[in-house]
Amino acid sequence: MARTPRPPIVAVMGHIDHGKSSLLDYIRKANVTAGEAGGITQHVSAYEAVHEHEGTARTITFLDTPGHEAFRALRSRGAQAADVAILVIAADEGVKPQTKEAYDAIVEANIPCIVAFTKIDKNGADVQRAKNSAIEHAIYLEGLGGSIPSAAVSSKTGEGVPELLDLVLLTADLAELTADVSLPATGFVLESSQDPKRGISATLIIKDGMLETGSVVVSDSVSTPVRFIENFLGKRIEVGNASQPVSISGWSDLPSAGMPFTMVANKKEAEQLIKENAAAAEANRGAASEQTDHGQKVIVPLIIKADVSGSIEAIKHELAKIDHELVALKVVGEGIGAVSEGDVKKAMAANSAKEGSAMIIGFHVGTDSSARELAERTGVAIEIFSIIYDLENRMTEIVLQRAPKVRKEEVLGHAKVLKIFNASGGKQVLGARLDDGFVEVGDLVKIDRRGVDLGGGKVANLQQARADVKEIRTEGEFGAQIDTKADLAGGDTLTFYKVVES
Repeated sequence: MARTPRPPIVAVMGHIDHGKSSLLDYIRKANVTAGEAGGITQHVSAYEAVHEHEGTARTITFLDTPGHEAFRALRSRGAQAADVAILVIAADEGVKPQTKEAYDAIVEANIPCIVAFTKIDKNGADVQRAKNSAIEHAIYLEGLGGSIPSAAVSSKTGEGVPELLDLVLLTADLAELTADVSLPATGFVLESSQDPKRGISATLIIKDGMLETGSVVVSDSVSTPVRFIENFLGKRIEVGNASQPVSISGWSDLPSAGMPFTMVANKKEAEQLIKENAAAAEANRGAASEQTDHGQKVIVPLIIKADVSGSIEAIKHELAKIDHELVALKVVGEGIGAVSEGDVKKAMAANSAKEGSAMIIGFHVGTDSSARELAERTGVAIEIFSIIYDLENRMTEIVLQRAPKVRKEEVLGHAKVLKIFNASGGKQVLGARLDDGFVEVGDLVKIDRRGVDLGGGKVANLQQARADVKEIRTEGEFGAQIDTKADLAGGDTLTFYKVVES
């Protein structure tokens, strides 16, 4: 059968809080921002919208990709799955670090790009300045020495949004996107999640072919029979067409976000394809080792639980940035869904393996009551987060807390013993002369006699001019009581010091 045009799949990318979700909200007349902690989109989501272009209503599929740096891998996958990318740049801020990283992902995916200058309604917005910022970061715009089209938009008023969508469709037309509905569906796993009632579900983006009920979908080493198909609104549909985001439930295990999928006719073909995928993965793996040498570092075992698979990858990426010469974070378990009693038991097992005190970190998940009770009884720490950088900050604190303290002696001063006045019961009252530095009550002291170490003690009391004082800071004679088992004599050298931890 001949290939026919298909709708474009568009990735909306850019820096955190530059208005990606607000732009999509306006386009699809739905609010997703309110459901995201801190107003940050932390999962890849897919939506369909209809735009009238040159008198014809046309469908566009949008991928809303996270802007936070921790979700780099998800954002990169969004570019790989898309046909066109909209790079969002706030008109009041210009290019930011994740803007450039998002643009690099677009270039790497080799897909056409359109720049949307957002927030033009804000005070301080300056589109020309934002354009100059883009040029400074090698994002070459039309009319300024480059070929990347752009539009200035407001997600509040809708100004410029129709023009942006026209650019999307014009760009897609130039790419001549097509599909063959006679072929089995192929595409990408966009996201996967686990629900107690529905089991394991995955959002798929169909790049070619048509998805039908009664078939089987395979992604890497997992599969699912296609019993029903849901569109992005959660409504059941008869078939999934090219460029359409669909949800399929009933997977044998969690499919990995970003992995390709293929539709096959039946279970037997699915099993054969899984075997072929496993063989190919083994060949690619070769002799490469995934072991990490932590050397003599203190290990902090971690169990990660999250709402979707993409979040786990983002968390692991974030944790990898926490570097300490004495402490290493080690993921010993991960999974989707609420923290369970089994997770706590796994943490207890990690403790018994003498790898340090394990802890469980959750992201957008709850904790089962049985797990909470067991954790309280056994002392297993469970910490739940909804914002990725809160998790990063907390884990940085944990690493610093777990770091072994380095103890070292800090020399404070030296004195020479002049005379012993009284010695009894481990206490010696003496006269001495401070040669350098200072001494305070409570300081530790080393006693030396002509190069021979006589032991140590502690300064119990100090006197100067027959009055008790807390410290001696001027060179000269003073009185002291030293708690020590050593027998002091005139001429001995006293070295005062403190033990400090760092």
